[in-house]
Amino acid sequence: MVGQYVRLTPAGKGRLKGLCPFHNEKTPSFQVDTEQGYYYCFGCKAGGDLFSFVQRTENLSFGDALRKLAEQAGVTVETRYGERSSRDIYDVNAFALEYFRQHLPGPGLEYFHRRGLTEETIARFELGYAPDGWDGLLSSARSRGLSDRQLLEAGLLSENTQTGRVYDRFRGRVMFPIRDHLGRLVGFGGRVLGDEKPKYLNTPETEAFKKGELLYGLNFARSAAQGGGELIVVEGYMDVIALHQAGFDTAAATLGTALTAEHATLLSRLEVQRLALMFDRDEAGLKATLSGLDQVVGSKLRVRATRLPSGKDPADAVMAGELHAVRQALAGGLDEVHYRVEAAVQKYGVATSDAKRRILMELLPRMQNLDPFDESAREMRRLACEPLGLKPEALQDWIANKAKRKTLTDTHLAGMSSSPQGDHELALLRQILLAPSLLAKLDGQTPWHNETVKKVLLAARGARSSEEILEVFRGQPEEQLLIRLMFEGRDPRAHSRAATEQFEQKVGAYAAAAVDDIQAGLSIESMRAEKEALAQQMVQASAEEKRALLVQISELQRAIEAEKRARRMQA
Repeated sequence: MVGQYVRLTPAGKGRLKGLCPFHNEKTPSFQVDTEQGYYYCFGCKAGGDLFSFVQRTENLSFGDALRKLAEQAGVTVETRYGERSSRDIYDVNAFALEYFRQHLPGPGLEYFHRRGLTEETIARFELGYAPDGWDGLLSSARSRGLSDRQLLEAGLLSENTQTGRVYDRFRGRVMFPIRDHLGRLVGFGGRVLGDEKPKYLNTPETEAFKKGELLYGLNFARSAAQGGGELIVVEGYMDVIALHQAGFDTAAATLGTALTAEHATLLSRLEVQRLALMFDRDEAGLKATLSGLDQVVGSKLRVRATRLPSGKDPADAVMAGELHAVRQALAGGLDEVHYRVEAAVQKYGVATSDAKRRILMELLPRMQNLDPFDESAREMRRLACEPLGLKPEALQDWIANKAKRKTLTDTHLAGMSSSPQGDHELALLRQILLAPSLLAKLDGQTPWHNETVKKVLLAARGARSSEEILEVFRGQPEEQLLIRLMFEGRDPRAHSRAATEQFEQKVGAYAAAAVDDIQAGLSIESMRAEKEALAQQMVQASAEEKRALLVQISELQRAIEAEKRARRMQA
């Protein structure tokens, strides 16, 4: 059974191994003990018996996993009352689908043809029509021996609480069958053909239909989006259907709700890693969507928000033949991780310790998961370190220390700040603000560590005064930092002409020394980074490869020591 999901190879007596289906890996750490009947992953620590494996891979309850295994083994399992209730709903929904499909010819079919759907697409998505009338479905169901109570439990009837009268819930609507990710028919969505309200009507909450856990079209999209693919999340049934017809086979839609933690849990179990939210909103609306995104969704999935340049919804764009615009939109968009970091930096600035403290505390909920498989948290930590000038390992240590997280003091921030190299870069920027002509001393190739310094120096090219530089960043987060550096760099004693000339000479000498210091420091940092990368490669290297890597590491270490000696001699 496990071999249906994982490619297994022998790993000793009674053991098989393969790539774990529950997390991404390149080296097999997933093992199956055929004699004991259990599995275990030495990477993510997942383990259990066959039932738990099926539950986890298919996101099933124990009862459904038991039934699935029983069906494959040709064994009949008796169903208890509570479980039978859900099975009844599937059967009643199957009858309703047959009824809606029978009534499709006419206004329903004409509507779908006007929307550009082919007969193949209409059949694949099992589209139907609920005719006008109060008891068409009800009468047909009674003739087939189905009770009113069964139809009520499936959400196919509505009931007048005062009179007790029951009647068809869906009337005069095109019908969209809603299946869960396993393909079970759990409910329906209906859309009116005119301007009646409500425009869309879904099955109410039932034993089988829980809209906060369902995504329309996921039964089709899951296979294409699994294993690193990107799920396109849209807002409407027609958006999903039109995108699939146009070849975008990873499209799915929420059922009138925001993305929930339950959605994220389901998708992560299905090995979906990335989401592209394609909504017909302006950029401010997309930012609001990302800002309000459930923290669990962001921690389990990489999320982007995107929109068509025309502002159309995906279905209308596809019908208009704007497939290139759809592809272009999906290639861009706002990345949720980048957006949160940039929004926090713009909100508070980075000029003061208090601003940095506020940024870290705002981002903490989304970057505090130190699980190596949480790509979003890892990327957010990396992005936060750049504008704040923090050492990645120091930030990680602070996050891991719950006591330090409660109070982030200036001492903590100072200890987390990046190497003195960052201080030198700021010092150089301070001097350039006083004498922009010093920019000519820079070769333009220096890979600046401080993102703010890099941004300012790039924008300052050609500036003739500090005021011109400051004007470029008027109203931006960098403005506060530049003003502070300018005031720190002024010498209040430099009033006379002689004192001014002496001060300018000091400025030039300091800047020249800073440039040399920074370039030497970058050289050492670059060699250290290369040495660390080689050390990581040794973990999975063969014996012969390890010997070659050791030689390279030794040569790099000698080069680092030589650079240090040269710097000491210059000092």
